[in-house]
Amino acid sequence: MNTIHDLKTVKGNTRAKVEAELSRTGGLLRLAPCWVPRSFLQPGLRLKLHPDDIYAFGAHRGGIDERWFASTTEAANEGRRPDEGLSYVVVGRERFTLRKAVEDCGATLVGRDIWKKYGRWPVYSKFFDNMGPIPHHMHQNFKQAKLVGQEGKPEGYYFPPQHNPVGNNFPYTFFGLEPGTTKDQVRRCLENWNRGDNGILDLSKAYRLKPGTGWLVPPCILHAPGSLCTYEPQWGSDVFGMYQSMVEGRYVPWDLLVKDVPKQYHRDLDYLVNQLDWEGNTDPNFKDHHYLEPIPVADTAREGWEDRWIVYGRIDGVQYFTAKELTVQPGVRCTIRDNGAYGLICVQGTGRINGLPLNSPKLIRFHELTEDEYFCCEEGARNGVCFENTSQTEPLVCLRYFGPEVNPDAPEVGDHRRLTHSRA
Repeated sequence: MNTIHDLKTVKGNTRAKVEAELSRTGGLLRLAPCWVPRSFLQPGLRLKLHPDDIYAFGAHRGGIDERWFASTTEAANEGRRPDEGLSYVVVGRERFTLRKAVEDCGATLVGRDIWKKYGRWPVYSKFFDNMGPIPHHMHQNFKQAKLVGQEGKPEGYYFPPQHNPVGNNFPYTFFGLEPGTTKDQVRRCLENWNRGDNGILDLSKAYRLKPGTGWLVPPCILHAPGSLCTYEPQWGSDVFGMYQSMVEGRYVPWDLLVKDVPKQYHRDLDYLVNQLDWEGNTDPNFKDHHYLEPIPVADTAREGWEDRWIVYGRIDGVQYFTAKELTVQPGVRCTIRDNGAYGLICVQGTGRINGLPLNSPKLIRFHELTEDEYFCCEEGARNGVCFENTSQTEPLVCLRYFGPEVNPDAPEVGDHRRLTHSRA
């Protein structure tokens, strides 16, 4: 039994099944891979998905360039399948969406504070993997997104070395706008949408991407992500607006600029320009305020394992999400306690998690199940999860992301510089 097709889909209440599984596993739910295509991008081929399955949704839907983790958020794709973007829990020979499990079990899974404030698991993460850059775009803030019945989207980036053996065509990301850029210049770019390349990248600056580092990206900040495979903890929303009319010679439809804009503003250029956070986009010290490097949680390397903060920081005073990278050396076992629920993906090695199989596969078929992804409930995280590396040669490496305000002890953007200076 190794495919989704072998499982019965549960339609009714899942509480009893979830609680029994949490009791059996020490707070863990195994998840099946969740693949998402994008019609306007070219896949980067580093998701470990079998090359014959890159267009498993159909060529008209585009290639699969994303895998979503512990997601209760639907993908905002035109012509999408009803459950596109939703992670499935696997229990025995049955499956049900993580969204349904959270609806039925509430605080038992996500924790009391998150359930009381949001009534859902409000975040997700994904691998975002493309051959080249994507258009300069922004994600609406919460106030803007509310106008179309959606939520805003802050996001974080980390470039895992395990998924970046090659940088593909353009491992550089344009962020924001050059200081001194005027709104009239951006407006002119929108006026020139159908004249070929509208030139908006002429107003921006590109930064070289480095595996093992990351960025924190608030809403309303323009960015044209480069071609490194990216681990992206983010808010549970799929809103965006593309401000670049052509990328790598491919036309970007105007519809992708106004997808999440009220209809009365679809041709209002001033409204579209004013969606942008002008101060944030033209920040002369942009890198200092957004660039991230890993920071150890504690000094445990001598014990054969190390946990590091990889995505951290606050946006307008709010901690929307955080993420850590755990590395366990061969033959080592450790117990990790966390403050709240998390989604986990294993990116390297073989081992066990609370005695359950945990390994990073070499190649995955579209409908196959894996043993690399889990959701950990809050109680399980607080009690502690046991990680064991059963290999004698290779590290076991896992990434896990957390919900809002779960880690008050997390670093702030820029704290890595103090660590670098202390080592010097």
